[in-house]
Amino acid sequence: MADNFAQTVKAQADIVKIIGEYVKLRKSGAQNYSGLCPFHKEKSPSFSVNATHSYFYCFGCHEKGDVFSFVQKLENIPFPEAVRVVAQKCGIPLPKREFNSPEEARDAGIRRQLLDIHEAATQWFEGHLKSPEAARAREYLTSRGVPPETIAKFRIGYAPDDFNTMRDAMAKLFNDEAMRASGLFSSKEQDDNGRPRGSLYARFRKRITFPIANEQGRVIAFTARALDSDEKSGAKYMNSPETPLYTKGNVLFNLDKAKAAIRAQDFALLVEGQMDCISVFMAGVQPVIATSGTAFTEAQVRLLSRFTKRVVVNFDPDTAGANAAEKSLSLLTEEDFEVKVVTLEGGLDPDRYVREHGIKAYADALRTAKPHAEYLIERARVLYPQKTAEAKVKAANYLLPHIRRLPSAIQRQDFVTNAAQKLGIDDALLREELRQAAAARVESVRSSGRDALHETERILLRALVRPETDPARIHAATEISMHPEWVEGLTSGTLLERLANSPVTDNPLDAASGAEEHLILARVLENEAETDSNALVLDVRNALNTLERGRMERRQRELRALMADAERRNDSEAGKQFAAEAAQIARSLRLL
Repeated sequence: MADNFAQTVKAQADIVKIIGEYVKLRKSGAQNYSGLCPFHKEKSPSFSVNATHSYFYCFGCHEKGDVFSFVQKLENIPFPEAVRVVAQKCGIPLPKREFNSPEEARDAGIRRQLLDIHEAATQWFEGHLKSPEAARAREYLTSRGVPPETIAKFRIGYAPDDFNTMRDAMAKLFNDEAMRASGLFSSKEQDDNGRPRGSLYARFRKRITFPIANEQGRVIAFTARALDSDEKSGAKYMNSPETPLYTKGNVLFNLDKAKAAIRAQDFALLVEGQMDCISVFMAGVQPVIATSGTAFTEAQVRLLSRFTKRVVVNFDPDTAGANAAEKSLSLLTEEDFEVKVVTLEGGLDPDRYVREHGIKAYADALRTAKPHAEYLIERARVLYPQKTAEAKVKAANYLLPHIRRLPSAIQRQDFVTNAAQKLGIDDALLREELRQAAAARVESVRSSGRDALHETERILLRALVRPETDPARIHAATEISMHPEWVEGLTSGTLLERLANSPVTDNPLDAASGAEEHLILARVLENEAETDSNALVLDVRNALNTLERGRMERRQRELRALMADAERRNDSEAGKQFAAEAAQIARSLRLL
């Protein structure tokens, strides 16, 4: 992008307004504004924005720059894209885009086509909701209390029970590459990248469609609810697969519509289902968001932290909902969110509660939400209701991991005192457990990241012990052999590399070397469920993507340090090389 256009945008951009969309700022001087730094954890504001000179600086972590570098760092995008984002926020028309390479131009072209095909699909589904075939879909929405204005606001549609009509309609507007990369179509076979190979047919059929939008409000994926409940219809809810546009763990449903209310009211209501989110939003509680077909993730926590650090969690009261709530609480409290939990009377979900009791009753329930520590203590009492010594031990063991995750020592001590009193446990014993855990707390937090990676390792181990001709085995072995750096540092890294480069034997344990590797492989195989080969291929692909993403993110951190060092040495040439590599990695991460 031309330097003169960037300068024009910078001159017109209000840095306080732009950064204020990401960080809650308060005036702290004639031309200075301060807030909590988004680049490191802190409780007292050390992040400063100077309106006169248009720069930001953090006195804590020493991050600094202008409006472009702020957007670039926070959004993890290259400089030209940051200029475009700021220009769009300022309402400045964009010039014709220039690219640094044919690959960059191709990637941008694919993303643009994917946005366009999702918009076209949304309109197509919206139109079919009005068709005679969609009568049952309209009846279902009416029975759920979804009025026409809600259908229009959330662009709810209907995918007809037809394999080919949508494909033929989209084929007139979009090329084959966009069709196959969109996730809107399936085929009986997939290529090495998981995209449909061969004849295409519609992925969503005889389903109500709910568009999933990015933060800017552009549709990037769909959730589709089946109208029938028989085995032939498949799962009740079907989600788009991950695409260059859509990574489900990075998206919060309704954030595009809720973000202004979240900032204004300084809290977010986190619900589990999209219908819950839609119902509550349209009833008047607008700072509401939902997870998007996945458990709450660290990426979603980081995304939400740009808008608020206060969250009320209202998941379904069944076992799955309670477990999901616990995981969400863990992630949020580790990032120093103020978290409360609401449990609705009668075990109802938010959608049904609002329809049966009204929005005023729901708002009252939100106002009486319990602090997360009280919720967890009460849950421990429900899970282990007896007052025996054994039950008390189980209750304490249930609570201790949650206590350890709290970043504040005062919060941990209060949690212990409250738990000991309500569970009838000697608080001195709990405090001793806490003291021992506190010494290992940093390692505990790190290990939680490794635990997430353990499932990646298990998937690859399961694939690598399958027969030589199995597609999952071939894909895993080929990629690990080509990229041994992906498995460096993993608990089973040496074993994975050995399995990838050795023939499969009748006894998979033969590949293990030593007691530790034997134990690892035996446990993986002991808990192995019967898995369809095609499904395992997709799991393997996602696992390898996770490893590659981790490698690139580590390299990103190294490059930031190298760029800072080059700046200190006034070595502009080295700085340019590091910056170019960092930009390339950022592009690759967006497409991964």
